[in-house]
Amino acid sequence: MSDIISIKNLTKSYGAQVVLENISLSLPAGRIIGLMGPNGSGKTSLMKILAGMINDYSGEVRIDGQPIGAYTKGILAYLPDKSFLPSWMKARQTIDYFADFYENFDSAKAREMLASFQLDPEQRVKAMSKGMQEKLLLLLVMCRSAKLYVLDEPLGGVDPSARQFIMDTILNHRPQGSAILLSTHMIYDMERVFDEALMIGRRQVLLHDTIAHLEHEGKTLNKIFQEVFPYVG
Repeated sequence: MSDIISIKNLTKSYGAQVVLENISLSLPAGRIIGLMGPNGSGKTSLMKILAGMINDYSGEVRIDGQPIGAYTKGILAYLPDKSFLPSWMKARQTIDYFADFYENFDSAKAREMLASFQLDPEQRVKAMSKGMQEKLLLLLVMCRSAKLYVLDEPLGGVDPSARQFIMDTILNHRPQGSAILLSTHMIYDMERVFDEALMIGRRQVLLHDTIAHLEHEGKTLNKIFQEVFPYVG
């Protein structure tokens, strides 16, 4: 299986604060990878580097064998932890916005998902709750035909009853063979869908293993997380 992400000696700092220090890892294509760690561990920084939003780092980062650039931005769909949609836009206008911006965006699929999410096409972003905005962003991202989906806390603002629906959306609407890198604090809820687990903290990769191997060893992600980060709830 080829690697969709290859990182060598990556270091990222904000002034004197180092958040990622000389990390190297490879993530295979076609897998669902859970990215975990406490707040401030560098998860969002890593995702923004992959998405091409941060470029002041040292080391080598490749996606699908290519350095970060126009090609990688075309095959990667990124869901940030905060909305970037203009507040004045109506839901239906965000679909047109994405269609104009991305060649691999499926407008018809987006309109269908808008209805399934029970979002009003005429409602403006500024009038939506945080959870509604996150649902809108998620459907826009998942309506791109990408090789890699990078999702930063897609369940962070939704109520428990909506989590299953959101996860089913992610799993059922990704193209065959695509990979998902998904950060979450909801380890218990997400463990069943992950193929691999990646935990970062203290500026390093602290664990990278397959869920199958961890289960064979009789370990759960929640238990491992508590062992790796003993001072995190």
